[in-house]
Order: sequence, then C-alpha cells, then structure tokens
Amino acid sequence: MSPLELRAAIGLAGVYGLRMFGLFIILPVFAFYAEDLPGGDNYTLVGVALGAYGLTQAILQIPFGWLSDRIGRKPVIYFGLILFAIGSLVAAIAVDIYWVIIGRVIQGAGAISAAVMALAADLTREEHRTKAMATIGMTIGMVFAISLTIAPTLNQWIGVPGIFILTGVLAVLAMLVVKQIIPDPQISRFHSDTEVAATRFRDVLRDRQLLRLNYGIFALHATLMALWLVVPLTLRDAGMGANDHWQIYLPVLLLSVACIIPAIIYAEKKSKLKQVFIVAIATLLLGQILLAITTDSITATAIALWVFFSAFNLLEASLPSLISKIAPVGAKGTAIGIYSSTQFLGAFTGASVGGYLFGNFGSQSLYGFCGLLLIVWLILAITMKAPAAVRSKMYSVQAMDLGQSQELSRRLAELPGVYEALVIVNEEVAYLKVDVQGFDETSVIKLLEEGVK
Repeated sequence: MSPLELRAAIGLAGVYGLRMFGLFIILPVFAFYAEDLPGGDNYTLVGVALGAYGLTQAILQIPFGWLSDRIGRKPVIYFGLILFAIGSLVAAIAVDIYWVIIGRVIQGAGAISAAVMALAADLTREEHRTKAMATIGMTIGMVFAISLTIAPTLNQWIGVPGIFILTGVLAVLAMLVVKQIIPDPQISRFHSDTEVAATRFRDVLRDRQLLRLNYGIFALHATLMALWLVVPLTLRDAGMGANDHWQIYLPVLLLSVACIIPAIIYAEKKSKLKQVFIVAIATLLLGQILLAITTDSITATAIALWVFFSAFNLLEASLPSLISKIAPVGAKGTAIGIYSSTQFLGAFTGASVGGYLFGNFGSQSLYGFCGLLLIVWLILAITMKAPAAVRSKMYSVQAMDLGQSQELSRRLAELPGVYEALVIVNEEVAYLKVDVQGFDETSVIKLLEEGVK
C-alpha cells in the first residue's frame, strides 16, 4: 500500500472504531444503569433502549451509502457523526428510559458504515482494497474487546451518563480525523465490491445460500444482545461486584481469540470452512446452554462465556469470508450491505424480544429464545452447500466499450483456476473469483495487458 492508502486505511479504521466503541461500551453496564431509571423496571423498554440503535442503523445504512454517491462521502460521514453525537447527548441527559430510547435511536441514525466503506474504496487501489477492509475489520474486533473490558471501570468513574458524553466527544474526535487525516478522493465513483447496487438486490435476495448466512448473522447478534440483559445481572447475583466484571470479560475474550486462530487457519488451508462453521454454531449453542444452567457460579459462568465467545468470534470472522465466496461476482458489495443491515436488525430484535421475555417470564425464557434461533441456524448450516475454495480478486482494466468488456469477461472466465469473471466498464475493473490452489495470476495479467483487439 502507498503512504496515502495506508493513511486512508488507518484513518477510516479509526473513525469506524471510535463510533463502534460508543455503541459497544454500553453493553456490559446498561442493565445496571436501567434499574435506577424511571421506567427501567420494564425490561421490554430496557431491551428496546439497548438495541434501538440497531433498528435505525439497519434502515438507514444502505440509503446513506447511496446518498454518499450523490453528495460525497465525507459530507455523509460528517452528518452521521453529528447525529451520533446528538444521540449520545440526548441519552446522557435522559430523565427516564424513554429518552434513552430516543437517544439510542438518534445514535443509530448516524449510519455511516456504507459511506466509510465507499470512501475506503475511493482511496485504495483494487489490489490493496482487501487490506484496507481487513484493517477496518480488525479494528472493530479490537474495539469490541477493549470496550467490554473497560466499561465496568468507566462506569465506576463517570457512570453511564458520563459514558454517553464520552461517546459523543469521540464522535467529534472522529470528525476531526475525517477532516485532518483522511485524504479527499480524487475520483469518487461506485464500487461493486463495497457498495449496494439496487439492480443486484433481486439476485442477492433470491440466493438461498446467502439467505442462510443472513439469517446466521441475524441470529448471532440477536443472541449477543439478549445476553447483555442477563449476564451482568447473573455475575452480580453470583457475588461479583459490577465494577469487577472486567476480570471475567478480559481473560474470556483473550482466550477466545487465541482459540479461534488455529480454527480459521485450518478451515482456510484445508478447505473445511463448512465443517468448522457447523462446529462453531454447535459450540455457540453449547455456550448458551451452559449459561442457562450455571447461574449461581462465577467460575462456571466464566467458562460458559469462554465457550460462547470462542464460537462467537470465530463465526464473526467466518461469515464475511463466506459471503465473499458465495456472492455473485460483481455483487459482493450488495451482498455485504444486506448482510450488514440484517446484523443490526438482529441486534434490535434480540435486545427487544429478550427484554420482553426476561421481564415477563424470566431468564430461562430468554435463553430458550436464543437457543431456538441457534438450533434453526444449525439446521440451515448443515443443509447449506459447502462453499468453493475461492478468493475474490480485482484488477484495473483499460477503458473499453460494452462489447469488449463482455468479450474480456468471457476470456478471463476461460482461464485455468477462474470460477467467475466480470468486467464492469463504468468502474474499469475486472472482478474475478479464483481457485486458491489452481489460479495462475500471470495469465490474467498477460490477458489484461493485451486487452481486447
């Protein structure tokens, strides 16, 4: 990557991370805060408040991406961060649970994910774009771990209202990063690998394999959000003070990450992605069961959380890879956009339904709901087709007309190791799906250099 590309990737990862930190950090402490709020005795409302950001995020993420195509990436990102800061302030000064819900809804309305990804595509060359996206993805994972471990301490120092104010300040800081660090793109255009194309909605939504994965991310985040309504209370009831919960979360997350690295390497190198995927879902279900039956022991709850987060982190890392392998060539951005919106919808549903069940029928009903979601997912995963051992590649192509692009697509698809190929004239890019073992990149580069006469 060039210095400019590296600067753009790190800067955008920072912006994304600062914003996601503001969403994640509330999770381990919100259940305690809600107990003292007027209306906080209604767990349905507590669940809605916890997950409300997911609803507006799911609704607005794709439209904001389209808006960035019209008015520019940075204006949309600024607007989204301003909304997030306003929502944080509203939640910080909330006098009851209803105002917290309003604040969280406004926070979620700052849906900048698609615009950030599009700007990353504008600022990176095709051959380095995957590295930029990976940088953003790794940042989200690190922010998730950091936020869970420091939230109890921050809650002790400044309380949840103070945390909301902090997240608003971080949103303002993210705006400064956009202004001072992230370069302005010389050319801003649509990118099929990172953005949602309305013309490809039908293809993606009719793909049963992709629908399985979309259900999976829905169930995964619904389960995660529901857990934050009961796990902190379980640890407290078992005798651990709320401010000490980081002593559980930190080692659990570190051990879970250490456990998933060999599994990811094995799945990719041995082309056993489906098998590892199924085992991970079954392990996630086991973690749910263990959490449901170990409510009176701190040690047992910690072990159950380790099992759960080992599977969660593995699935969180595997699902985007599966989307890339299965999505039609040239429709990767559309598939990821729908997948991401489904993820946020799952967060809202899990927190809201979980809150209702917990408040009216107890924690076992919440665990039962999550367990049912995971059982359905396990069945869908067992019956899915094993994804081909392919990898996405992108190459710049010279300007050409539609007929030439179709001919070049055909010739690329005939090369050894190439599963699919599509040349898009407007983007001047060739998108390929290639066999990770039998692909010869030199033949592709030679053909692209020769062009179509």
